[in-house]
Amino acid sequence: MPTAKFPMRLDKFLGHATELSRELARRALRAKRVTVNDEVVKSASLSVTADDTVMLDDERVEIRGPRYFMLHKPAGYVCATTDADCPTVLDLMGFDGAELSIAGRLDKDTTGLVLLSDDGQWIHSIIAPRRQCLKTYVADLDGPIDDAIVQRFSEGLTLRNEVKPTLPATLEPVAGHQVQVSIGEGRYHQVKRMFAACGRHVEKLHRVKVGSITLDTSLAPGEYRLLTPAEIEGAAS
Repeated sequence: MPTAKFPMRLDKFLGHATELSRELARRALRAKRVTVNDEVVKSASLSVTADDTVMLDDERVEIRGPRYFMLHKPAGYVCATTDADCPTVLDLMGFDGAELSIAGRLDKDTTGLVLLSDDGQWIHSIIAPRRQCLKTYVADLDGPIDDAIVQRFSEGLTLRNEVKPTLPATLEPVAGHQVQVSIGEGRYHQVKRMFAACGRHVEKLHRVKVGSITLDTSLAPGEYRLLTPAEIEGAAS
């Protein structure tokens, strides 16, 4: 979604705020379908600001700024805009999910923090490989870890059918067979494959943090909320 930079020509404003092209916006103006602050306006070059009230066919139009959300993903949903076989995380958001992109996907059976926005640059700042944005997970394993596994994670290890080893990752025990792992990459099924390379099977996987953003523990699975300004700025810094 475009970010509004005011003042702005009226025809440009209509092009951003509606589905009209600039030419169709000019036609609407000539047809006296547009009012600004309750006055019919025909001039495409009129300068409007964020404080002006623009109406098209008696309905207010405005440029919606970028939106940023966190969602608590439940199991059984896929991180995709559409899917023929499975429900998607956008289905959980209804109307709010329109035109959103996903910053870092989770497997269908993985739960936890998903970030979404219609700000493409912000999304890229999180998922760009060069940034090595840390993602933190809590994993339930089929057995305990030992110092050797922790060491392999910290040094980077080679996954099956790959040549380049993973970046160093942090692995810490939590309780019993539960561990916390932080990685700076996003390879296919990476956490599960890293443990598989060490002889361990991941029974449950839950993402708790992306960059500086931590999953809000007040969100039940399937719930979501807008990010705070501090979260938005911190994630992209």
